[in-house]
Amino acid sequence: MRWFYVIPVLLFFALVTVFAISLVGSIQTPPAMQQASALIDKPAPRTLLPALDAKTEAFTPEDLAQGHVTVLNVWASWCVPCRAEAPALAQLAAMKGVSLYGLVYKDTPAKAREFLNQTGNPYQRINLDGDGQAGIDWGVTGVPETFVIDGRGIVRLRYAGPLVGTALTDIVMPAIERARQNG
Repeated sequence: MRWFYVIPVLLFFALVTVFAISLVGSIQTPPAMQQASALIDKPAPRTLLPALDAKTEAFTPEDLAQGHVTVLNVWASWCVPCRAEAPALAQLAAMKGVSLYGLVYKDTPAKAREFLNQTGNPYQRINLDGDGQAGIDWGVTGVPETFVIDGRGIVRLRYAGPLVGTALTDIVMPAIERARQNG
């Protein structure tokens, strides 16, 4: 009779354990599990977008092929992981020979500006993709996503997920070095 009460409790704890493991595993997707991008080793999309607002300069497709490595970070004010990657973006912004551009995805200028006021603005230039159409060209599946583009405008890396933990040092920084060598 006692097992009748113990078995449901054990099943409950087993389910909690499975859910906890899957939640922790989904926080940062390992590189091997990243979705492939059709843009790798191809020219960056030639999408023209407006600047975020009057305080910001927009970037053009030509800016992505000016002889320096560009890191494009796709983000939104409503994105919780985007807040977590702010320190890593500040590190990227301080790097010599690398331009950090932002692409605001499915957001409004006012909310995006408020987000930047709270977290800091590491971006040299920011474009607004309010309806998400440019995100389709880039193959964006969610935010944040980060692209490394070499000096000739060729996409060398797509990283889906926040730049937290070792993502910056183990994935993005090596891609920047390879992009420097290729373009």
